[in-house]
Amino acid sequence: MSMFGYIGGFNFFHPIYLVFMIPGLLLGMYAQFKLRGAYGRYSQVRIGSGLTGAQVAREILDSAGLTAMPIEVTPGHLSDHYDPTRKALVLSEENYNSNSIAAAGVAAHEAGHALQHKAAYFPMHFRTTLVPAVNFASAGAFWAAGIGFMLQSPKLVLFGIIGFGVMSLFHLVTLPVEFDASSRAKKQLQALGLVRDPEEARGVSKMLNAAAMTYVAALVTSLLTLLYYVMRFSNMRSSERES
Repeated sequence: MSMFGYIGGFNFFHPIYLVFMIPGLLLGMYAQFKLRGAYGRYSQVRIGSGLTGAQVAREILDSAGLTAMPIEVTPGHLSDHYDPTRKALVLSEENYNSNSIAAAGVAAHEAGHALQHKAAYFPMHFRTTLVPAVNFASAGAFWAAGIGFMLQSPKLVLFGIIGFGVMSLFHLVTLPVEFDASSRAKKQLQALGLVRDPEEARGVSKMLNAAAMTYVAALVTSLLTLLYYVMRFSNMRSSERES
């Protein structure tokens, strides 16, 4: 039977799903397009200081007293991240070795996360505590909701909805964490003289703003998914009461 059909007397796939998913999909595609464009452009423009991404990150960390924090290199495209469990900053090979505006912006952003950690920035710590729950929810929420609808089990569906709620909360908390890291990055690049003219500053800002848009898209998609399943759950309970 097609997934567009009825399973156990309940319509498993509702056409309105597309109404909820298409806006998030389009926003996500736009965000990725902007990020690829900004990163592609500014990865070809050399920063005036001539420093590599690794050197930029080192300057920022050292200025904050984080002289012992390691800066590691990892393969992969835009695989840069800060690891709070190991207190290590990890840069992709392309940004670790590059002296482009893009590399400086990415490295400074990740160093911004390290500064957040040192300052005990609450949203960052709260997001870190959510990671185990998010990993569990992301693995089981969809299946719990889907099987719950097939078996007409409100408890399973509710479990799935809670999982989607946890993921939405994670994406919501991620926004201030990422925006704050970018703000810290821009301030440090200016204060330490690592970005020396307005054009470089505009390039860093455009790239970091484009990256931030991907987190906005993720939040919108997550919230729309949550609303879709809440609506389906509400309809299921209404049908039960009417029968």
